[in-house]
Amino acid sequence: MARTLENGVLIGSERLQGRAEAVAPGGRSTGLALARDPLPGAPRLLDRLRARCRVMHYSVRTERAYVEWARRFILANGKRHPRDMGRKEVEAFLTQLAVKGRVAASTQNQALSALLFLYRQVLGIELEWMESVVRAKRPSRLPVVLSREEVGRLLALLDGQCWLVAALMYGTGMRLMECHRLRVKDVDFDCNEICVRDGKGGKDRRVPLPQRLKLDLQRQRDKVKVLHGQDRLAGVAGVHLPHALERKYPNAGFTLGWQYLFPAARLSRDPRTNLRRRHHVDESVLQRAFRAARDRAGIAKPASCHTLRHSFATHLLDAGQDIRTVQALMGHKDVATTQVYTHVLGRGAGGVLSPLDRAGVAEGPAPCVAGAQAPPSLSSPAVDALA
Repeated sequence: MARTLENGVLIGSERLQGRAEAVAPGGRSTGLALARDPLPGAPRLLDRLRARCRVMHYSVRTERAYVEWARRFILANGKRHPRDMGRKEVEAFLTQLAVKGRVAASTQNQALSALLFLYRQVLGIELEWMESVVRAKRPSRLPVVLSREEVGRLLALLDGQCWLVAALMYGTGMRLMECHRLRVKDVDFDCNEICVRDGKGGKDRRVPLPQRLKLDLQRQRDKVKVLHGQDRLAGVAGVHLPHALERKYPNAGFTLGWQYLFPAARLSRDPRTNLRRRHHVDESVLQRAFRAARDRAGIAKPASCHTLRHSFATHLLDAGQDIRTVQALMGHKDVATTQVYTHVLGRGAGGVLSPLDRAGVAEGPAPCVAGAQAPPSLSSPAVDALA
């Protein structure tokens, strides 16, 4: 069954291409269909977009985001077909997102990437204006980093699987989704290594297995083994396999090695195959637990789960680890990305001794009380002497 969205647009068997009506100025329908697929049963536009994303091995998240941005772009322009629009409509849509929607620069750039993908990869249209559309400039911000003491307080307030994933992030520098996507076979207890597969940019890398977590990870593997046995007895479909492995090795999804190391508590429907299977735990589980632990620990920093990854890199550099090794462990393509973590080292602001500390001022003035003499103003000789 197709699901009805706003303005009567259907998704699942979309009518955006070939069936949408042209809209006259003022929003009045002209009754003219924008016929684009003359052959009956031809794929709809958003279905073609989905298919192209899968051909290029884009993730489910990217596919959903691109489909949503294409849908919003079409609706924002009166259901006109993208072939009938160009630079003017794209720039107006992005401007509306920034001015009216007040979205972040990264969100605006994602929308632009989705539209460029739609024109180039789906419609096969390569226009000169595509290269000249200005992307929003992302603000340069320093990463939030927790101290070792703060990390200890935070981990002490987590338990169970949430504690293990958080400790793994801080102990290896993995991203949250990289932890959740770990398979049983990716943890090498003999070599004390963890293989991070298909990380950001589609790259694999190896990170050290923290010795303090070795026993806990072995226990987690044993829990997965028991749960996997129960799923096999219940006739649950095999776990999701990347790319074409499921066709090449149809039984691999039923083996223990391919099972997720951190499985979800409940079964779910695969969005692409509609099979009922066990996926990995949702990232929102740890995110909620992390926020609660952060607040209980009295940490005022705007820390998130990703802060554990930032803290891993910063603490390694602070301990004297060379930056190239940290770059490899983090999976950074450019060493400049890793260099941002040096802001907490001796070369950063934290290693600079303020002139106020050199002036020998032990403490601030006593608080003012009724009838007492006010402290010297900022323009007084007492303060000027510190300059």
